[in-house]
Amino acid sequence: MDLSFFQSQTAQQLRAEGRAEGRAEGRAKGLAEGRAKGLAKAILHLLSHRGLEATEGDRERIVGCGDPDVLGHWLTRALTAESVAEVFAADGQAGA
Repeated sequence: MDLSFFQSQTAQQLRAEGRAEGRAEGRAKGLAEGRAKGLAKAILHLLSHRGLEATEGDRERIVGCGDPDVLGHWLTRALTAESVAEVFAADGQAGA
């Protein structure tokens, strides 16, 4: 069996490109996760600062959300919401 292809310049280049793509995807995923964690922490801090009590379920929902866009919307709503349920209300899932 001829295995020379696996030692070829082309094979080496393909492996290097695959590793680079994997690192880039991992980096992007890590940044999104970090951003989501930061937004979740900001929402909880803001709610607490404003005197709005988040239930354990609310906390789990906020911390468990990995979508920075959704968390950004919740953060914006948390600025003026009169209850934690109001933060989620526009999602049609208040109290869920």
